[in-house]
Amino acid sequence: MSSTERPWLANYPEGIPAEIDADEYPSIPALLQEAIDKYRDQPAFSNMGVSITYGELDELSNRFASYLLDVLKLKKGDRIAIMMPNCLQYPIATFGALRAGLAVVNTNPMYTARELRHQLVDSGARAILVMDNFGHVMQKVLPDSKIEKVITTGLGDMLGFPKSAIVNFVVRHVKKMVPDYAIPGTIRFRDALKAGAAHPAPAVDIDREDIAFLQYTGGTTGVAKGAMLTHRNLVANMQQASAWVSKQAKPGQEVIVTALPLYHIFALTANGLVFTKFGAKNILITNPRDMPGFVKELKREPFTAITGVNTLFNGLLNTPGFDEIDFSQLRLTLGGGMAVQRSVAERWKKVTGVPLIEAYGLTETSPAACINPMDLADYNGSIGLPVPSTDACVKDEEGRMLPVGEVGELCIKGPQVMRGYWNRPEDTGTAIDADGWLHTGDMARMDEGGFFYIVDRKKDMILVSGFNVYPNEVEDVIAMMPGVLEVAAVGVPDEKSGEAVKLVIVKKDPSLTVDQVKAHARNELTGYKQPRFIEFRDELPKTNVGKILRRELRDETPG
Repeated sequence: MSSTERPWLANYPEGIPAEIDADEYPSIPALLQEAIDKYRDQPAFSNMGVSITYGELDELSNRFASYLLDVLKLKKGDRIAIMMPNCLQYPIATFGALRAGLAVVNTNPMYTARELRHQLVDSGARAILVMDNFGHVMQKVLPDSKIEKVITTGLGDMLGFPKSAIVNFVVRHVKKMVPDYAIPGTIRFRDALKAGAAHPAPAVDIDREDIAFLQYTGGTTGVAKGAMLTHRNLVANMQQASAWVSKQAKPGQEVIVTALPLYHIFALTANGLVFTKFGAKNILITNPRDMPGFVKELKREPFTAITGVNTLFNGLLNTPGFDEIDFSQLRLTLGGGMAVQRSVAERWKKVTGVPLIEAYGLTETSPAACINPMDLADYNGSIGLPVPSTDACVKDEEGRMLPVGEVGELCIKGPQVMRGYWNRPEDTGTAIDADGWLHTGDMARMDEGGFFYIVDRKKDMILVSGFNVYPNEVEDVIAMMPGVLEVAAVGVPDEKSGEAVKLVIVKKDPSLTVDQVKAHARNELTGYKQPRFIEFRDELPKTNVGKILRRELRDETPG
């Protein structure tokens, strides 16, 4: 697609380039080192009142990299899983692993043993850093994986804490008892850092095309696939996003609230990488579901930026005390992961004085593909314009590009598009066509100004609070129950989470109950994948070849 076919460029805010240099930095560590050198004495990450500076991030992540390479003897290209919520250990471990030339496998700490087993076996990860709260799940999975070393840590292990503060911290914040687990040969994260300190800082030659993250995402088959995101993919997206917000973001002066988990691609890139490039202070929120506690945290100090999904913003707006927060420094609010609702966007602006800007991305695009202009005054219902060095188009079923206004599948091309799916060449070939276009599975249209609008989803994927839920996976889990003859999983509208999972089941055992199904789902599926609605029927709607018509079930009201 030539520049003459990029109508969106005419609507770029002044000063935003049409192209970025994806090769300006050879790797993520090279880009981050520039920020570390520039902002060494400034706070980089803060969690529950405790901060580490860019200089401390530098030293501690180097120690972890040295531990991985010189003590554990991991090699460049090996995979390490990280299974924890937002806390100070996360950026230290992630930047350390990247400096060591390892590929980070971000792992949802709420995974069940079944979900964790698949990810660890599929990725072939050799080591894992896991929060104590989830050690019991890791223990179940360890024999089936290639994990050679389990590194453990706890919320009370905050670095730099005096002992009394640790005790107070645990009493105040770690309300949930940590289930017992016993894994032989584990090492504490703080001890790994001490061991790494005895070795020189790593000097690993990282190539642009080396894998930085194996970021797992579902598929229409229901099997989670590892999107191979290279250093070049992430550097490109950091360059694209930072160019887009360059008029709003002030280097060395930003304080960004990170409530979405860093293991999710949106927060990982937008908050953890892009704003680190700006020398920002990242305020990590460990448990944003505790809305009163979250609001209390937001009152600690004025913040300049916040990212989130629609449900997060809606939850904040409906929490007492939110409207009493000091928004005088807030310049940037970015919403993604799921559709931003007009009512939420309008209320957000009314309360904070700042527009809620909608963005669009995918795990496969590292993730930013389209963002609305940051100087947009009001909600416009669009996912925005393709970011610099990005092409977007709408294609029909035969792969032909459609003209302005017509609805088809949204396709993306740019340096941020993944290398492919880990060990899945067929799935890669389905997702990325011969011309290099990534097929998103979202149905969209483009207007004359180059703004894109999502109309519907081609896939049966269900989007719960910004997280992908694939019907096949849920159906496979429920079908394991002896009392189930047939099952279909669909997404139905939900005011709180955007969509919720609904199951329609044909019983094999007449005595099967809703409670039994929900109990089974709790054991096998992480929270956001669990069914909110369950309905029993005598039969499911099907095509003449026997394929279940999920769309028919989706079009009905939840019940």
